[in-house]
Formats: sequence, structure tokens, C-alpha cells
Amino acid sequence: MRFENRAVIVTGGSSGIGRAICRTLAGEGAWVTIFDRTEEVREGGRPTVMEIAEAGGKADFVQGDVTSWDDLDRAVNGVLARHGRLDVMINNAATSVGKPLLETSEAEWEHVLAVNAKGVFLGCKRAVQQMITQDVRAEVRGRIVNISSQHGMISSPGDIAYGTGKAAVVYMTRQIAADYGAQQIICNAVAPGKIMTGKIGRANDPDLIDYSQRRTPLPRLGRPDDVASAVAFLASDDARYITGENLMVDGGWMAA
Repeated sequence: MRFENRAVIVTGGSSGIGRAICRTLAGEGAWVTIFDRTEEVREGGRPTVMEIAEAGGKADFVQGDVTSWDDLDRAVNGVLARHGRLDVMINNAATSVGKPLLETSEAEWEHVLAVNAKGVFLGCKRAVQQMITQDVRAEVRGRIVNISSQHGMISSPGDIAYGTGKAAVVYMTRQIAADYGAQQIICNAVAPGKIMTGKIGRANDPDLIDYSQRRTPLPRLGRPDDVASAVAFLASDDARYITGENLMVDGGWMAA
């Protein structure tokens, strides 16, 4: 119960990796606010907030868009009204178009960067804005965990906008850790490799899966719970002297 009596916001928490993060943290006692555009689970199943409640956990759903400061501000203010503080902010929401440079339109570029880069920027900014006002507990005022990607450090095959946005997340994580460490705010990132979330679309392309299997030293591809466990570690007191890191959860892909 590492997160008992702690308030957590997870953006993009209705589906995929975000859903696994919400369930993991709620299972350890957190009161989770699921911030997403919809409660629909893209890979199928009951809404995340319902699953958490049925398992005995505590969660709320707040509808909103990570590209909107007003929506994020409303979500944080709701957490403060209920809990009095924000302990952990997890910026997970992301999107992609799956196109190389010459096929990516200006509108597609702007949309992906708005979610993947601006959304993390706004989430971090609103979290830090609140956390610097809070009392120190267990040596910190608050923690931020951003979901980056291995494709923030190497090319994202045929998906330039996605990779560029994730590279921005890696940089922001280090910058925020450096700028606000003295105020006892911890900021880290988790960089997933190929994670099989069950969602439909390009992620299930047989050629991309084969490529990922050949690149991954461990004999399986990742699962959402693999990422959720790493997020839980970095969001907990167990990681009390770690900040500015981008933790790979990739089955050894980047080591090969």
C-alpha cells in the first residue's frame, strides 16, 4: 500500500498503458483521478473507474483534453477540493498518425505535437504550480512521472511526429527535474518499448510486431502491467533519490 492516502492524476487513463497504471496504483491504495477524453476502453472492457471500484479501490473520472490548460486546471482543482494536495501527476496521454515526413500533413503534425508535447508541458506545469505550494512529505512536495518512449531516443519507424513528441518528453523530464529539484519536486519518465495493449490499428501490424520481436532480447513483447510497475516504483517513496531519469521498459531493446 505504497500510495495509501495519496492523490494521483493519470492522463489518458481510460485505455492501454494508462489503464494499467490506474489499476496498479489504486491497488496500492491511491485515490486515482482518471483524466481522459472518454471512458471508453479502446481495447475493450468495462470503464477503468468501474473496474477499480469493483476491486475495492478509489477512483474518479474527469473528462478533458490534455491540450487544454482549463481542462487540466479543472482536474487539479477537483483533486485539491477532495484531498487538499496532489501527490503524483502521471502524464501518459499520447497519440500518433503513423506516417513518415513526406506523408505527414501540417495539421497531423500539429495535432500529435499538441497531445504528446504540449499536453505533457501543460500537465507538468499545472502539477509543479500546485506542488511548490505543498508541505514536504517523505522528503518531497510531489512527484511527476511522464510516459516517454524508446522512440524518443531512436527513430520511430514511419512516424516522425510521434517520435519528435516523445523526444520532447525526455527533454522536459530532465529540465523540470533540474529546475525544481531544490523545491523537492521529483520528475522522472518511463520509456516503454513495444507494448501489446490490445488496441486495434497500426500497433498490431504483423510486420511491426515481427520487427519488434527481432529487436527485443527477452523472449516476449511488453505488457501494460510491465510499464505500470515501473511507474509505480518511480511514483513511490522507493525512488526517493531518483530524478531526471528516463527508465527503459523495453525488454532490452536499447541494449541490443
